[in-house]
Amino acid sequence: MWKNPFNKNAAEHQPMTDTRAEHAFDAEESHHYRQQGYLVRENVFPEDELQTLRAAAARVSTKAQSLASTGTEYRLDGKRFVDKDGHTIQFEFADDLRLRVIEPIHTLDPEIDALVDNPRLADPMRSILGCQHIALWTGKMNLKTSFGSGFDWHQDSPYWIHDSTHVDRLPNVMLTLEDQTEDNGCFRVIAGSHLAGILPGRDDGTQLAGFYTDQTRFDLSREVRFTVPAGSLIFFNPHIVHGSEPNASADSRCAMIFTYQPGDYPLLKTGSIRNIATQ
Repeated sequence: MWKNPFNKNAAEHQPMTDTRAEHAFDAEESHHYRQQGYLVRENVFPEDELQTLRAAAARVSTKAQSLASTGTEYRLDGKRFVDKDGHTIQFEFADDLRLRVIEPIHTLDPEIDALVDNPRLADPMRSILGCQHIALWTGKMNLKTSFGSGFDWHQDSPYWIHDSTHVDRLPNVMLTLEDQTEDNGCFRVIAGSHLAGILPGRDDGTQLAGFYTDQTRFDLSREVRFTVPAGSLIFFNPHIVHGSEPNASADSRCAMIFTYQPGDYPLLKTGSIRNIATQ
């Protein structure tokens, strides 16, 4: 497995001055992101804020279960999905009652809606996008509950290419609400794979095959696994190949992922516009 050569602690990158670009990428970080397709900042959110966000995540889960009870249910490759009021709720493969993914989430709780404006997330996105005026594209929560399923190797861009004219400009940031470990199926990427653009999907006859990346088209030796503490941020390119192993532990490994875009473009699910406030 290829080792991560670049992993900055929050204390190393936060300048002391209180400016609008306080959390922007520096030159070294920007170069790493462009070349490798990801950037990690550890320990960005302290425990008191994480407790607030975990409570918000629990409220979102409760609301998602309620939405699912009256939504439109369908199955893809035997897996249960429910659509309701502009939200998609995905359930665990082996347990049709246990939540797996909720999208979007900012509409379900004011704490999370406020989080998307937080400069610790937004300033780096302005660095990546090269503009001050930015907007939200989508936001989701991966619950990764105890003994929950993994996410096979995939890119985000094939999901979005039919809904966006600027799929190259949809960077992601993951906020870890719990520690990510090998045991609980930490997030992983193929470093540098974003440079190849959209790669071919699988051709195995399943309904979702095209959304999973053909594993003959990238170098598995470039895998980077992010064993990072709760409160860390992982920024990653929409073209980078990524995924995770199943959660082999009895503890959850919940994370929120937000995707940004240039300002005044509509959200993925609803078509409304959610521009990001400047602070």
